[in-house]
Amino acid sequence: MDGDTSKECSLLNSLVEIDGSVGEGGGEILRNCVAYSSTLSRPIKVLNIRAGRPKPGLRPQHLQGILLARDICDAEVSGCCENSTQVQYNPGSLKGGQFLADTKTAGSVTLLLQTVLPCMLFASGRCSVTLKGGTNADMAPQVDFVLLVLKPVLEKFSISFHVDVITRGYFPKGGGEITVHADPVQEIQPIKITDRGRLVSIYGRCFVAGVLPLKIAHEMKSVLMQMFKKASISSELEVNIEAVKESQAFGNGCGIQLVASSDTGCLFSGSALGNRNLTNHDVASKAFEELMVSIRNSNCCVDKYLQDQLIIFMALAKGKSEIRCGPLTSHTKTAIEIAEKMTGVRFEVVQLQNATEFNISCHGLGLKNLALS
Repeated sequence: MDGDTSKECSLLNSLVEIDGSVGEGGGEILRNCVAYSSTLSRPIKVLNIRAGRPKPGLRPQHLQGILLARDICDAEVSGCCENSTQVQYNPGSLKGGQFLADTKTAGSVTLLLQTVLPCMLFASGRCSVTLKGGTNADMAPQVDFVLLVLKPVLEKFSISFHVDVITRGYFPKGGGEITVHADPVQEIQPIKITDRGRLVSIYGRCFVAGVLPLKIAHEMKSVLMQMFKKASISSELEVNIEAVKESQAFGNGCGIQLVASSDTGCLFSGSALGNRNLTNHDVASKAFEELMVSIRNSNCCVDKYLQDQLIIFMALAKGKSEIRCGPLTSHTKTAIEIAEKMTGVRFEVVQLQNATEFNISCHGLGLKNLALS
């Protein structure tokens, strides 16, 4: 690690108590704490887990995330059972290998990935994890977001991982499966994403699965193309939207994932999932409006769905990282609070002249993978 060695040593092996009711008060606190604990070998006790949710405590997906991280780093865990509001986690050494987590529900596999990806990067060898649950779930990033937005952006940190979508799974049954492969890194490189550049293209997918006919995907695509045309976007940018029927899926589902890209590599997203109470027009409108919100501010480089997911990698990276975004979400504010408490790194948030633009920066911890030294 870089910086004050004595300060870093004092962090390691000292148990940290985290109040799970702070900030957004949801599962993000637990996911981040377990990831930091595993990578920094720092024991944690998380209290009041998901106190800000209608059903507090561990749900199956949170439980499986903890157990998966436990397996990767040989941790000792107490209080890890469904509905528990307190967990103590004492990490061991991160190791490579093949691992499995199965929510047995429609719980999001992408939220499981948020917990374990940092662990995989600092393991002693290559990790392959199989994650089972919902691949396209409400209140969580769709797996398509991971593939089309998160993965390319994390590559700017010199982070490389591969995702195989084996089976799509939807609410209420889940049944989806992805496999994620990652080689360990010696250290994470810092990023600077502050130059928006010029938007050059919009792409994405309208999908259906199960008994739902392909014509639904084509209808959603048609509505989107009309909206892009009305907004004069299709005449200014290259627009390429696929209409697809998922060949490998468990259950019925439909939805949209959109991405806008700039000539400097910035990526912005908009998405929506269908249900029996929404028309095809409703689903298309929601995805369109989300994308428009993401790109409306001409200087922002990171949208509100991505900003909080970059904080942990900025905190662990070697050197100064900086991103430019819109107003900070509650998830991002919470992620920064947890990062500072777990690592000692200090984040700076600067409001720019335009009241809707902010720069988030920090000098990362510079965590090294000692197994690769």
